[in-house]
Amino acid sequence: MKYSQQFGKTVHGEQGGSEIISHQLLLKGGFIRESTAGRYYFLPLGWRVHEKIKAVIKAEMDKTGAQEMITPVLHPLELWQETNRTESAGFELMTIADQRGARFALGGTAEEMFVDLVRKLQISYKDLPFNIYQFSTKFRDEKRARGGLLRVREFIMKDAYSFHTDEVDFKKEYELMAKTYSTIFEKLGLSTLKVAADNGYIGGEYCHEFQVESEIGEGRFFITDDNSYSAHEDVAIFTLEQVNPDEELKPLETISQPAWVKTMKDNEKHYGKDARFFLKNVVYRTVYGDLIIVVIRGDLEVNKTKLEQALSKVGQLSEATPEDLTAIGTKPGFVHSWGHTFVVDRKAVAHDGSTLERNCTVTYVADSSLRTVKNFIGGHKEEQTDTINVNYGKDFTHEIEADVALAQDGFLAPSGQVLREKRGIEVGNIFQLGYHYSTKMSGAVFASDDGSLQPFYMGCYGIGLGRTLATIVEKHHDEKGILWPAGLAPYQAHLISLKGGEEKAQQLYSTLLENKVEVLWDERDESPGKKFTDADLIGCPVRLVVSVRTGEQVEWKLRTEQKSELLSPTEVLEKLLST
Repeated sequence: MKYSQQFGKTVHGEQGGSEIISHQLLLKGGFIRESTAGRYYFLPLGWRVHEKIKAVIKAEMDKTGAQEMITPVLHPLELWQETNRTESAGFELMTIADQRGARFALGGTAEEMFVDLVRKLQISYKDLPFNIYQFSTKFRDEKRARGGLLRVREFIMKDAYSFHTDEVDFKKEYELMAKTYSTIFEKLGLSTLKVAADNGYIGGEYCHEFQVESEIGEGRFFITDDNSYSAHEDVAIFTLEQVNPDEELKPLETISQPAWVKTMKDNEKHYGKDARFFLKNVVYRTVYGDLIIVVIRGDLEVNKTKLEQALSKVGQLSEATPEDLTAIGTKPGFVHSWGHTFVVDRKAVAHDGSTLERNCTVTYVADSSLRTVKNFIGGHKEEQTDTINVNYGKDFTHEIEADVALAQDGFLAPSGQVLREKRGIEVGNIFQLGYHYSTKMSGAVFASDDGSLQPFYMGCYGIGLGRTLATIVEKHHDEKGILWPAGLAPYQAHLISLKGGEEKAQQLYSTLLENKVEVLWDERDESPGKKFTDADLIGCPVRLVVSVRTGEQVEWKLRTEQKSELLSPTEVLEKLLST
């Protein structure tokens, strides 16, 4: 390709939007352009890289016996209603109606579509197992798209779905996909960590993310020094030591407390003790308006994902509002660790806005940390008083008790090793789905060897291509531009012709094309500095320069090195063909 004819050129200077380096370099290099927030054009350079990433993924998936196919982009909305994901999806589902009035979801993930296809085929145990996958456009109405290609509203994903007779057979595929993903990312120049995570709106009992360690990553996870345990913050478990095990239990008291004592820091200052010794109450509301009050040790934060799992049937939670607290006769800073019920007759509200025929409820949840401290301070704050010597199990208990605390750096893993906090970019994930979809969707069964109809057991496996592309740039760049790993650059070589070398460059360009070498030739009437700067920004592995100074030879320089060498055109061709 001649650079003068290339659609999409380099630009220089700070680009608007995200300051994340991958976003800046991809914009400056002429790889992408933004359409609207969270939606991007892939320009020819960017699409060439995108398709090379896709080819690596496809090759490794095909090696496992997985088969590529494609589903429609529009998903019949009744499929999502069948699994109730119109209500429980972890992102705002986008819907559309056609001129016949049929309603569709713009698919953010495709479990229902694949299950619907498979159940139409009336499979038997002889057909199982199989793994089918696609590269398709996904839509997620993110509230705040950010980070360039790292968090978008429209993207291409490789999503695969495996179908099995039982869990034993599924686990073989799960392990195979884990190994395949590690190989894929290694070939893409990314070092990944397999991290236990939450299944969220996908469903199932367990999953793992493939995280690339990065300070700009949105993923927060914890890992031990020997890598024997790694888990996303949503599911990370830890062991809390007893704070004051030798202290004698004291009788609960209500004491005077100055009015200025309102926050946790105020408590620490007034009582001269750190936050571990205080009770803290955090209030959430369900989608129906019911309230959840979490009682937790004062130095800990609530893990909303763990809380949602502990409550299982409440769906997504949001922070309570001051109006919610008024409804139970309190206000921010004065929530009690026990005893609140609704004092305002407030009806629950359904997803469609209609009023349910019941009053809202208050549910208390006790975090496991309440059993690590004797004689807590707090719990029943009023304007001039509070309680001290409060002991969980003696002075109050709650029906629901669970680990709902967020892990912190330095906490101990179940093995006793120290957990270290990391940040990363999630580039892939694998999910156990089990019977989650096959029991919710009518007819999602196979004929077993005894003739009975049994629900099939499932797994799913995803890789976001645009996010992976951006992550590669995050990990492979320098102050001049992108350093594409081998095989992923838009072109193998970036040929630059300087004044007096045009004819020789034309000959070399023709020779390279004849031998199917991918080459980008910058034949523009621009200064050497401009051409060299653009070449470094674009990041092709090899820079070739032809000029009067090089004579009959060609200057060969690797993008990752400072030194160059002079080679004959024949030597250049041989080296390019061997890489």
